[in-house]
Amino acid sequence: MTQFVGVENMVRWIQRDGVEPIIVKMVGALEQDFARWEQFERTPRLASHSPIGVIELMPTTDGEQYSFKYVNGHPSNPARGFQTVTAFGALADVDNGYPVFVAEMTLLTAMRTAAISAMVAKHLAPTNSQTMAMIGTGSQAEFQALAMRGTLGIENLVVYDLDPGAVEKFRRNMEPLGFSITSCSSTSEAILGADIITTCTADKQLATVLHSNQVAPGVHINAIGGDCPGKTELDAEILRDGSVFVEFEEQTRIEGEIQQMDADSPVTEFWKVITGDHPGRVSDEEITIFDSVGFAIADFVALKVCQAETAGTDLQAKIDIIAEPDDPKDLFSLLKINAPV
Repeated sequence: MTQFVGVENMVRWIQRDGVEPIIVKMVGALEQDFARWEQFERTPRLASHSPIGVIELMPTTDGEQYSFKYVNGHPSNPARGFQTVTAFGALADVDNGYPVFVAEMTLLTAMRTAAISAMVAKHLAPTNSQTMAMIGTGSQAEFQALAMRGTLGIENLVVYDLDPGAVEKFRRNMEPLGFSITSCSSTSEAILGADIITTCTADKQLATVLHSNQVAPGVHINAIGGDCPGKTELDAEILRDGSVFVEFEEQTRIEGEIQQMDADSPVTEFWKVITGDHPGRVSDEEITIFDSVGFAIADFVALKVCQAETAGTDLQAKIDIIAEPDDPKDLFSLLKINAPV
């Protein structure tokens, strides 16, 4: 039967191993699979848009295993008592097409998104980065902070959010974990002196939460809020001034910050940094931008990590999702319908 990790057991796994160590493990696994990027089937995700949100399917395969994720993004959900993002996903055996592993992916996606940010920052952020500014302290913020600490050792956080309650929530969650947190009254105040700037806002609009005249030379910008058509966070001039790195260019042109730019504006797919085909950051003064929208290969990695780390434990349950008659050609036999007497 197919193995399953639901919300309860996902929580138990994370409590057992810790958010930060799991994310660090994911960073290593991401680097390994980004190094073989060209072995994967790559296609932009299939998105169904409505006026209030988006529902997406994200598939990929390396020829041996296939994965997909179902995920939504509805920025107005919290005001209605729902989460902005929810997700689940599956791994399947390409050899016979059977799903072998299914998992909740709301929590798993939060960790994988943070792991991607940390992996990229590891290679692009200024050497010995000490401080991260966070513009937006919603559901992803805690995971981003733990990822950057686990990978780069950053414990100094300077934060700004339009919602004071979100800032207080973040402070309440993170100060007991050893972070130094400074809250600010504006974006300009928050980013002053920061080595890394993470923008993570949820409004589905062409917003500008960071302007070019605010950005100092040498910073790394981790832009993760723009992730669908008509939704951005950065002043387009920042993209002209800096070096832009993306996951999968074809998808990011549709959904990322670079949807504001000409189709031939220069970008680098990040896997080329991992393989050494691109040098990454080339100077202390360079502004590097990670235009992150999330891509299916990262979900493939997250599912594999979860599957491996929970295997052989009661964190995995069996689910009866595949109909298997004794005779593969006789599906009807499962119904056990007898002829009338």
